[in-house]
Amino acid sequence: QVQLVESGGGLVQAGGSLRLSCVASGRTFSMSFMGWFRQAPGKEREFVASINRWNGDKTYYQDSMKGRFTISTDNAKNTVYLQMNSLKPEDTAVYYCAAAPTLPPDDYWGQGTQVTVSS
Repeated sequence: QVQLVESGGGLVQAGGSLRLSCVASGRTFSMSFMGWFRQAPGKEREFVASINRWNGDKTYYQDSMKGRFTISTDNAKNTVYLQMNSLKPEDTAVYYCAAAPTLPPDDYWGQGTQVTVSS
């Protein structure tokens, strides 16, 4: 089993930045891929970004987030981060951390952290 706990969400003005963190515990060694998804009110959950924990150069982003969001990992801390810059009101959503041995990283989920961007 793998447990994921997100933090770092909050209220920010448009154009601002937030960094989300996700700490993994349990059988994390097999979780080669971790990622972030988000779900806005009334919408389906959507992919944000993912990373290969053992090769940090292997990152994937939803096209609309390229250049604004950056995913990274600190394996010593079993933590994955999502740096979000130039935030827009449409980025408002609950952001979920996820992990899996393979892509897509959606076997295990955190409880989510709320991000609200005001205009």
